[in-house]
Amino acid sequence: MSITHLGTGSRGNATLLSSGSSHVLIDQGFSGVQLEKRLNMLDVAPSQLEGIIVTHHHSDHGGGALIAQKRWNIPIFANHRTTAELGLLHEYTHTFEPLDVLEFGNGISLLPVPVPHSGADNVGLIASHGGERSAIISDLGSWTDELVHHVRGCQHIAIEANYDRQRLLYGPYPSSLKDRISSRGGHLSNAQTGSFLNQVCTDATRTITLMHLSETNNAPHLAESTVLFAIDEVFEGDINISLQDGPQFSHFIGRRDGDGFATNAIQRILRELP
Repeated sequence: MSITHLGTGSRGNATLLSSGSSHVLIDQGFSGVQLEKRLNMLDVAPSQLEGIIVTHHHSDHGGGALIAQKRWNIPIFANHRTTAELGLLHEYTHTFEPLDVLEFGNGISLLPVPVPHSGADNVGLIASHGGERSAIISDLGSWTDELVHHVRGCQHIAIEANYDRQRLLYGPYPSSLKDRISSRGGHLSNAQTGSFLNQVCTDATRTITLMHLSETNNAPHLAESTVLFAIDEVFEGDINISLQDGPQFSHFIGRRDGDGFATNAIQRILRELP
């Protein structure tokens, strides 16, 4: 199964999971035009999506869900509050409860796990395929024991590292917004992300993607160095960063010829090989 972030950040989020002819999207925070453009870079049409799982209703994660229903009749999977807040079409919507397993084609399954995020019933997702697991988690200001339990030992972990504390503190945002971002229901700082990863990384964890970096209050080198310092003794794998203008790379789990990151060019060549 390949995991490709079409883009992560405050201007839109979407992550494509693909296994053979099955394609599932996590979040749809883009316009219809942007979604189609980014999927086309991976040779996937929106009409090929088996479904879209929306983690919560904030516009950068679910703002394009209704567009996907109206334009391409794509089924949307969301919890009850997210469904209501986005005004999703009943005939193309499937609601789920926390920890309901969502099954899709070619062995893709997803487990939604609640995470703390103010003003939204947000979930992180544990994607399973071929006996391996990948966590995709963003928009949380803290974590729970339940989340640690489900993420620990995942082969791949994609998690937000939203802000550098010093940049947020001395940056241009008003105090009220700074307080919201740094609250328990806000976002994870680089240091918090490092602390969480220190708890969940095991010998099974081979790769990490840092995502949802603030373009104002963070920088890739700050996120990577801070996180690596925190997990130096528990993680020896590869780390990469997903930015707003994707897709930049794909991650693979369950590959017979190894796993890890590949650029989109490499991914295209692999698909074309006999």
